[in-house]
Amino acid sequence: MKIMAANSNLPLARAIAGYLEMPLVDAGVRRFADEEIFVEIHENVRGEDVFVVQSTSYPANDNLMELLICIDALKRASARRITAVVPYFGYARQDRKPGPRTPISAKLVANLITEAGADRVLAVDLHAGQIQGFFDIPTDNLFGAPVMAADIQARYGDKDLMVVSPDVGGVVRARALAKRLDNAPLAIVDKRRDRPGESEVMNIIGDVSNRHCIMIDDIIDSGGTLCNAAQALLDQGAASVTAYITHGVLSGGAVARVNGSALKELVITDSIKPTDAAKDSDKVRILTIAPLIGEAVRRIADESSVSSLFD
Repeated sequence: MKIMAANSNLPLARAIAGYLEMPLVDAGVRRFADEEIFVEIHENVRGEDVFVVQSTSYPANDNLMELLICIDALKRASARRITAVVPYFGYARQDRKPGPRTPISAKLVANLITEAGADRVLAVDLHAGQIQGFFDIPTDNLFGAPVMAADIQARYGDKDLMVVSPDVGGVVRARALAKRLDNAPLAIVDKRRDRPGESEVMNIIGDVSNRHCIMIDDIIDSGGTLCNAAQALLDQGAASVTAYITHGVLSGGAVARVNGSALKELVITDSIKPTDAAKDSDKVRILTIAPLIGEAVRRIADESSVSSLFD
Protein backbone atom coordinates (compact mmCIF):
# COMPACT_ATOMS: atom_id res chain seq x y z
CA MET A 1 0.00 0.00 0.00
CA LYS A 2 1.16 3.53 -0.80
CA ILE A 3 -0.28 7.00 -0.09
CA MET A 4 0.13 9.72 -2.72
CA ALA A 5 -0.83 13.37 -2.29
CA ALA A 6 -1.67 16.09 -4.78
CA ASN A 7 -1.58 19.75 -3.76
CA SER A 8 -5.07 20.63 -2.51
CA ASN A 9 -4.67 19.47 1.10
CA LEU A 10 -1.11 18.36 1.86
CA PRO A 11 -1.45 18.72 5.66
CA LEU A 12 -4.34 16.22 5.70
CA ALA A 13 -2.47 13.81 3.40
CA ARG A 14 0.59 13.97 5.67
CA ALA A 15 -1.61 13.36 8.74
CA ILE A 16 -3.21 10.31 7.08
CA ALA A 17 0.23 8.96 6.18
CA GLY A 18 1.36 9.64 9.74
CA TYR A 19 -1.59 7.69 11.14
CA LEU A 20 -0.65 4.76 8.90
CA GLU A 21 3.05 5.16 9.82
CA MET A 22 4.24 5.35 6.24
CA PRO A 23 5.77 8.06 4.03
CA LEU A 24 3.96 9.74 1.17
CA VAL A 25 4.89 8.62 -2.34
CA ASP A 26 7.80 10.65 -3.69
CA ALA A 27 6.07 12.54 -6.48
CA GLY A 28 6.00 16.00 -8.00
CA VAL A 29 2.81 17.81 -8.99
CA ARG A 30 3.80 21.09 -10.62
CA ARG A 31 2.80 23.64 -13.26
CA PHE A 32 4.33 24.66 -16.56
CA ALA A 33 4.52 28.39 -17.34
CA ASP A 34 1.04 28.30 -18.93
CA GLU A 35 -0.42 26.58 -15.80
CA GLU A 36 -0.53 23.14 -17.43
CA ILE A 37 -0.32 20.47 -14.71
CA PHE A 38 2.53 17.97 -14.81
CA VAL A 39 2.82 14.92 -12.52
CA GLU A 40 5.94 12.83 -12.10
CA ILE A 41 6.23 9.84 -9.75
CA HIS A 42 9.80 9.33 -8.54
CA GLU A 43 9.47 5.80 -7.13
CA ASN A 44 8.26 2.40 -8.26
CA VAL A 45 4.50 1.82 -7.78
CA ARG A 46 4.14 -1.25 -10.03
CA GLY A 47 1.72 -3.72 -8.47
CA GLU A 48 0.98 -1.43 -5.51
CA ASP A 49 -2.36 -0.51 -3.93
CA VAL A 50 -2.17 3.31 -4.21
CA PHE A 51 -4.44 5.85 -2.48
CA VAL A 52 -4.43 9.37 -3.98
CA VAL A 53 -5.53 12.05 -1.49
CA GLN A 54 -7.04 15.12 -3.15
CA SER A 55 -10.03 17.28 -2.20
CA THR A 56 -11.60 18.96 -5.21
CA SER A 57 -12.09 22.23 -3.33
CA TYR A 58 -11.20 25.77 -4.47
CA PRO A 59 -9.81 26.09 -7.09
CA ALA A 60 -12.09 23.18 -7.94
CA ASN A 61 -11.17 22.77 -11.60
CA ASP A 62 -7.41 22.85 -10.98
CA ASN A 63 -7.64 20.38 -8.11
CA LEU A 64 -9.93 18.06 -10.08
CA MET A 65 -7.49 18.09 -13.01
CA GLU A 66 -4.59 17.33 -10.65
CA LEU A 67 -6.50 14.30 -9.37
CA LEU A 68 -7.25 13.02 -12.87
CA ILE A 69 -3.64 13.40 -14.01
CA CYS A 70 -2.32 11.69 -10.85
CA ILE A 71 -4.65 8.75 -11.51
CA ASP A 72 -3.52 8.56 -15.14
CA ALA A 73 0.16 8.66 -14.11
CA LEU A 74 -0.39 5.80 -11.64
CA LYS A 75 -2.34 3.77 -14.18
CA ARG A 76 0.49 4.11 -16.72
CA ALA A 77 2.98 3.20 -13.99
CA SER A 78 1.14 -0.15 -13.55
CA ALA A 79 -0.30 0.41 -10.07
CA ARG A 80 -2.38 -2.64 -9.14
CA ARG A 81 -5.31 -0.66 -7.73
CA ILE A 82 -5.91 3.10 -7.58
CA THR A 83 -8.26 4.57 -4.97
CA ALA A 84 -9.22 8.24 -5.26
CA VAL A 85 -9.49 9.56 -1.69
CA VAL A 86 -11.62 12.69 -2.10
CA PRO A 87 -12.41 14.07 1.39
CA TYR A 88 -14.42 16.90 -0.19
CA PHE A 89 -16.13 15.99 -3.46
CA GLY A 90 -16.54 19.18 -5.46
CA TYR A 91 -19.56 19.65 -7.75
CA ALA A 92 -21.59 17.47 -5.34
CA ARG A 93 -24.29 20.14 -5.04
CA GLN A 94 -25.04 19.69 -8.75
CA ASP A 95 -26.51 16.23 -8.20
CA ARG A 96 -29.80 16.76 -10.12
CA LYS A 97 -31.39 19.04 -12.69
CA PRO A 98 -32.83 22.03 -10.80
CA GLY A 99 -34.35 23.37 -14.02
CA PRO A 100 -34.52 22.75 -17.75
CA ARG A 101 -31.30 22.60 -19.79
CA THR A 102 -28.99 22.33 -16.75
CA PRO A 103 -26.24 19.75 -16.19
CA ILE A 104 -25.82 17.05 -13.56
CA SER A 105 -22.19 17.93 -12.99
CA ALA A 106 -21.66 15.49 -10.11
CA LYS A 107 -22.31 12.62 -12.53
CA LEU A 108 -19.91 14.15 -15.07
CA VAL A 109 -17.14 14.36 -12.44
CA ALA A 110 -17.84 10.76 -11.42
CA ASN A 111 -17.43 9.72 -15.06
CA LEU A 112 -14.16 11.67 -15.36
CA ILE A 113 -12.66 10.00 -12.27
CA THR A 114 -13.73 6.56 -13.48
CA GLU A 115 -12.48 7.05 -17.04
CA ALA A 116 -9.15 8.41 -15.76
CA GLY A 117 -8.53 4.95 -14.30
CA ALA A 118 -9.63 4.96 -10.65
CA ASP A 119 -10.67 1.55 -9.33
CA ARG A 120 -12.34 2.86 -6.18
CA VAL A 121 -13.44 6.13 -4.55
CA LEU A 122 -13.36 7.09 -0.87
CA ALA A 123 -15.23 10.28 0.10
CA VAL A 124 -16.46 11.94 3.29
CA ASP A 125 -20.06 13.11 3.83
CA LEU A 126 -21.17 13.30 0.21
CA HIS A 127 -23.74 16.07 -0.22
CA ALA A 128 -26.29 13.53 -1.46
CA GLY A 129 -26.19 9.79 -0.93
CA GLN A 130 -27.21 9.06 -4.52
CA ILE A 131 -23.82 10.33 -5.74
CA GLN A 132 -22.47 6.90 -4.76
CA GLY A 133 -24.66 5.52 -7.54
CA PHE A 134 -23.13 7.93 -10.07
CA PHE A 135 -19.95 5.85 -9.97
CA ASP A 136 -19.66 2.48 -11.72
CA ILE A 137 -16.83 1.53 -9.35
CA PRO A 138 -16.96 0.76 -5.59
CA THR A 139 -17.51 3.96 -3.60
CA ASP A 140 -17.22 4.37 0.17
CA ASN A 141 -18.91 7.35 1.82
CA LEU A 142 -17.46 7.99 5.28
CA PHE A 143 -19.41 9.94 7.89
CA GLY A 144 -17.97 12.69 10.06
CA ALA A 145 -20.65 12.12 12.73
CA PRO A 146 -18.56 9.84 15.01
CA VAL A 147 -15.74 12.43 15.18
CA MET A 148 -18.23 15.23 15.83
CA ALA A 149 -20.22 13.24 18.39
CA ALA A 150 -17.09 12.49 20.41
CA ASP A 151 -16.16 16.20 20.42
CA ILE A 152 -19.70 17.25 21.40
CA GLN A 153 -19.80 14.74 24.25
CA ALA A 154 -16.45 15.99 25.54
CA ARG A 155 -17.41 19.67 25.42
CA TYR A 156 -21.18 19.75 25.89
CA GLY A 157 -22.00 16.39 27.45
CA ASP A 158 -23.33 17.99 30.64
CA LYS A 159 -25.62 20.43 28.75
CA ASP A 160 -29.27 20.13 27.78
CA LEU A 161 -28.65 19.52 24.07
CA MET A 162 -30.85 19.70 21.01
CA VAL A 163 -29.63 18.72 17.54
CA VAL A 164 -30.85 21.06 14.79
CA SER A 165 -31.02 20.51 11.05
CA PRO A 166 -30.63 23.85 9.21
CA ASP A 167 -33.04 22.64 6.51
CA VAL A 168 -35.53 19.86 5.85
CA GLY A 169 -33.08 18.03 3.56
CA GLY A 170 -30.58 17.52 6.37
CA VAL A 171 -32.93 15.73 8.77
CA VAL A 172 -31.43 12.27 8.18
CA ARG A 173 -27.93 13.58 9.00
CA ALA A 174 -29.21 15.39 12.11
CA ARG A 175 -31.13 12.33 13.29
CA ALA A 176 -28.01 10.16 12.96
CA LEU A 177 -26.02 12.59 15.14
CA ALA A 178 -28.85 12.87 17.67
CA LYS A 179 -28.88 9.07 18.00
CA ARG A 180 -25.17 9.12 18.85
CA LEU A 181 -25.84 11.80 21.51
CA ASP A 182 -28.03 9.53 23.62
CA ASN A 183 -31.07 10.20 21.43
CA ALA A 184 -31.02 13.96 21.90
CA PRO A 185 -34.20 15.75 20.71
CA LEU A 186 -34.35 17.15 17.19
CA ALA A 187 -35.43 20.49 15.72
CA ILE A 188 -35.64 21.67 12.12
CA VAL A 189 -35.18 25.10 10.58
CA ASP A 190 -37.74 25.67 7.84
CA LYS A 191 -36.36 28.16 5.35
CA ARG A 192 -37.17 29.50 1.91
CA ARG A 193 -34.37 30.09 -0.59
CA ASP A 194 -35.24 32.72 -3.21
CA ARG A 195 -31.95 32.49 -5.12
CA PRO A 196 -28.57 30.72 -4.69
CA GLY A 197 -26.57 32.07 -1.78
CA GLU A 198 -29.56 33.75 -0.11
CA SER A 199 -31.98 32.27 2.38
CA GLU A 200 -34.74 33.47 4.66
CA VAL A 201 -35.55 31.59 7.86
CA MET A 202 -39.28 31.03 8.06
CA ASN A 203 -39.96 28.88 11.11
CA ILE A 204 -38.41 26.66 13.78
CA ILE A 205 -40.00 23.22 14.10
CA GLY A 206 -39.46 22.06 17.69
CA ASP A 207 -39.16 23.71 21.11
CA VAL A 208 -35.59 25.00 21.56
CA SER A 209 -36.22 27.03 24.71
CA ASN A 210 -33.24 26.99 27.11
CA ARG A 211 -31.49 24.29 25.09
CA HIS A 212 -27.95 24.32 23.78
CA CYS A 213 -28.48 23.82 20.06
CA ILE A 214 -26.03 21.85 17.90
CA MET A 215 -26.57 22.55 14.20
CA ILE A 216 -25.22 19.88 11.87
CA ASP A 217 -24.66 20.14 8.11
CA ASP A 218 -22.27 18.86 5.45
CA ILE A 219 -21.20 22.14 3.78
CA ILE A 220 -20.86 25.77 4.83
CA ASP A 221 -20.18 28.02 1.84
CA SER A 222 -21.23 31.67 2.22
CA GLY A 223 -22.46 31.08 5.78
CA GLY A 224 -25.68 33.07 5.29
CA THR A 225 -28.05 30.18 5.95
CA LEU A 226 -26.22 29.09 9.09
CA CYS A 227 -25.97 32.59 10.58
CA ASN A 228 -29.64 33.34 9.89
CA ALA A 229 -30.64 30.01 11.45
CA ALA A 230 -28.53 30.69 14.55
CA GLN A 231 -30.24 34.04 15.09
CA ALA A 232 -33.68 32.48 14.60
CA LEU A 233 -32.90 29.79 17.20
CA LEU A 234 -31.79 32.39 19.74
CA ASP A 235 -34.92 34.44 19.01
CA GLN A 236 -36.91 31.32 19.91
CA GLY A 237 -35.18 31.09 23.31
CA ALA A 238 -32.20 28.80 22.67
CA ALA A 239 -29.44 29.09 25.30
CA SER A 240 -26.64 28.90 22.70
CA VAL A 241 -26.03 27.76 19.12
CA THR A 242 -22.95 25.85 17.95
CA ALA A 243 -22.53 24.55 14.38
CA TYR A 244 -20.69 21.38 13.35
CA ILE A 245 -20.01 21.28 9.61
CA THR A 246 -17.96 18.66 7.74
CA HIS A 247 -16.75 20.75 4.80
CA GLY A 248 -15.70 24.33 5.50
CA VAL A 249 -15.82 25.83 2.00
CA LEU A 250 -16.12 29.32 3.56
CA SER A 251 -15.97 31.31 0.34
CA GLY A 252 -15.86 35.10 0.10
CA GLY A 253 -16.63 36.85 3.37
CA ALA A 254 -18.01 33.76 5.10
CA VAL A 255 -15.54 33.82 8.01
CA ALA A 256 -16.26 37.49 8.69
CA ARG A 257 -19.98 36.69 8.57
CA VAL A 258 -19.50 33.90 11.12
CA ASN A 259 -17.39 36.16 13.35
CA GLY A 260 -20.19 38.72 13.43
CA SER A 261 -23.00 36.20 13.90
CA ALA A 262 -24.86 34.85 16.90
CA LEU A 263 -23.03 31.51 16.63
CA LYS A 264 -21.11 30.55 19.75
CA GLU A 265 -18.70 28.46 17.69
CA LEU A 266 -18.30 26.96 14.22
CA VAL A 267 -16.55 23.60 14.15
CA ILE A 268 -15.32 22.32 10.78
CA THR A 269 -13.13 19.39 9.75
CA ASP A 270 -9.91 19.53 7.75
CA SER A 271 -11.48 17.82 4.71
CA ILE A 272 -10.67 21.14 3.00
CA LYS A 273 -7.42 22.93 3.87
CA PRO A 274 -8.51 25.76 6.20
CA THR A 275 -7.89 29.30 5.01
CA ASP A 276 -5.78 31.70 7.06
CA ALA A 277 -8.96 33.61 7.96
CA ALA A 278 -10.53 30.43 9.37
CA LYS A 279 -7.40 29.52 11.35
CA ASP A 280 -7.17 33.05 12.79
CA SER A 281 -10.85 33.26 13.78
CA ASP A 282 -11.77 32.94 17.46
CA LYS A 283 -15.12 31.43 16.48
CA VAL A 284 -13.83 28.74 14.10
CA ARG A 285 -12.33 25.49 15.39
CA ILE A 286 -10.95 22.67 13.25
CA LEU A 287 -11.33 18.94 13.91
CA THR A 288 -9.10 16.50 12.07
CA ILE A 289 -10.57 13.53 10.22
CA ALA A 290 -7.15 12.06 9.37
CA PRO A 291 -7.56 9.07 11.77
CA LEU A 292 -11.02 8.34 10.31
CA ILE A 293 -9.75 8.37 6.71
CA GLY A 294 -6.54 6.59 7.69
CA GLU A 295 -8.44 3.74 9.32
CA ALA A 296 -10.75 3.45 6.30
CA VAL A 297 -7.70 3.30 4.00
CA ARG A 298 -6.16 0.57 6.16
CA ARG A 299 -9.36 -1.47 6.04
CA ILE A 300 -9.72 -1.12 2.28
CA ALA A 301 -6.11 -2.26 1.83
CA ASP A 302 -6.70 -5.20 4.21
CA GLU A 303 -10.01 -6.08 2.49
CA SER A 304 -11.85 -5.72 5.81
CA SER A 305 -15.13 -3.95 6.65
CA VAL A 306 -15.33 -0.15 6.35
CA SER A 307 -18.98 0.12 7.41
CA SER A 308 -18.18 -1.36 10.84
CA LEU A 309 -16.35 1.90 11.58
CA PHE A 310 -19.80 3.45 12.11
CA ASP A 311 -21.53 0.70 14.11
